[in-house]
Amino acid sequence: MDSSALFAIRLSLQVALIATILVVPAGIFFAWVLARGRFHGRDILDVALTMPLVLPPTVTGYYLVVLFGRNGAIGSRIYAWTGWSIMFTWEAAVLASFVVALPLIVKTCRAAFESVAPQLIDVSRTLGHGEAATFLKVVLPLSRKGVIAGTSLAFARALGEFGATLMLAGNIPGRTSTAPLAIYNYASSGDWPRADGLVLVFTVIGAAFLYVASKLNAHIV
Repeated sequence: MDSSALFAIRLSLQVALIATILVVPAGIFFAWVLARGRFHGRDILDVALTMPLVLPPTVTGYYLVVLFGRNGAIGSRIYAWTGWSIMFTWEAAVLASFVVALPLIVKTCRAAFESVAPQLIDVSRTLGHGEAATFLKVVLPLSRKGVIAGTSLAFARALGEFGATLMLAGNIPGRTSTAPLAIYNYASSGDWPRADGLVLVFTVIGAAFLYVASKLNAHIV
């Protein structure tokens, strides 16, 4: 493990953690809207949120460039106001990880929310609780296993993100090169010992996280 490999591991953990912190409330919100909402365009929203699961990561990354690039629909306005562009920054890796992880937590949490008995929700409302209070006091506690599972999947997906990150953040060693990108660099240059070492460390980190999340989920009543 040289300094570049250690930087890549640290950056991957940093990106995955921040992306997960951001994606959990967003995913829970969209999951609840899809689970309980009845509105025009609901199916379109569901498809839009699910698309990163079926699109190649590079295609997802391309859309992000079109939207958030310096000349993109959103990125150009941000650049005009602040003089800053997200392209080729570690924040771009967070954005890419957020987008590809969002469908996993939305799907998992939606299934958990829909499994809550409607009678319990009706009882909460008859007791005078509004939509928000019912969700926080009834639905969310009963769905906590699904939320934890979705969070675990989102973190694991963010940790291993490659294609969209490459498109939006680039592959700049010591700046935006996450562990998956560093492994690609080592393998493509024929530096197999470093690639092997980083793969092993990355595998252990991912397996350890999933194991802990599984144990935590199993102990929740």
